[in-house]
Amino acid sequence: MMITTAIITTNNVVEANAQQDTMKSTPADLVNALHTAFGEHHARAVHAKGIIFEGTFTPAKEAAALTIAKHLQEQQSKMVIRFSDFTGIPDIPDNMGAANPRGMALKFILPGGETTDIVAHSFNGFPTANSDQFRELLLAIGASGAGAAKPTALDSFLETHPVAKTFLTTQHTPASYASISYFGVNSFEFTNKNGVCHFIRYQFVPMEGEQLLTPAQLSEKGPEYLMNEIKEHITNKPVYFIMYAQIANAADVIDNPSITWSDNNKRVKLGVIQIRQLGDNSTAADKGLFFIPNNIPDGIKTADPMLNFRAHAYPVSVKERQ
Repeated sequence: MMITTAIITTNNVVEANAQQDTMKSTPADLVNALHTAFGEHHARAVHAKGIIFEGTFTPAKEAAALTIAKHLQEQQSKMVIRFSDFTGIPDIPDNMGAANPRGMALKFILPGGETTDIVAHSFNGFPTANSDQFRELLLAIGASGAGAAKPTALDSFLETHPVAKTFLTTQHTPASYASISYFGVNSFEFTNKNGVCHFIRYQFVPMEGEQLLTPAQLSEKGPEYLMNEIKEHITNKPVYFIMYAQIANAADVIDNPSITWSDNNKRVKLGVIQIRQLGDNSTAADKGLFFIPNNIPDGIKTADPMLNFRAHAYPVSVKERQ
């Protein structure tokens, strides 16, 4: 992308940030809506059930051409990776449909102790365009449990929000946390040493390839099948993901995570993630571990106002889980 294109798109992002300032809900409202949908468990408000690993990240040569971010230069970083099920229910069965999409949160730890985080899930896209709509979706889910009159609040919401309906009804179920792709659905702006800017979204592709379950195969799996599989997997061999930056084209929408970019967009390899061993999975360690989506280094900027809104919601959730 030419730098002039990036500047034009940046103006759109400035307008989007102004729109975000008019959002009706607060970060606390969003956390409360998550509790309405999934219950209050003094755990993570979403992706409550998870498992922590340690690994390393080795940058690719191509990464430094996109950004001056420290972890994307030549030096290897240590990593903490947390795979998870969806919802804020800490004991949700792995074989339940509501456990999709699966989450992958990543913390890069540089040699000097600096960190940067990425939050991704196993669906290319987000169910709503902004935080207010996401809160409405969560409230509709909470009001549409067993015994709710038809059409439920969720039925009505999905009728007018087709992207959310697609999100809820077309999920893929993995055979392993290590056998499905993950997507950072929000956009970032990368700037390289020459001042050239590109807008990107992250993708994480398993090196062993995707392995998905059919409904019949899922029916044979137990409630802890993903947790058990990944622990056994990691004792036998490391797990590898290739980390990519999907590059925005001039016409792509930068500030709306519910609008995906074409699979034909250029992808640049940023590096390889090697997941080598279990981390500290004590209750205290899990409660104390958090991933903030706008914890980013020089050379990277948030380009989607939802990222900053979500970042303000995380401390609310962290405090509640203690």
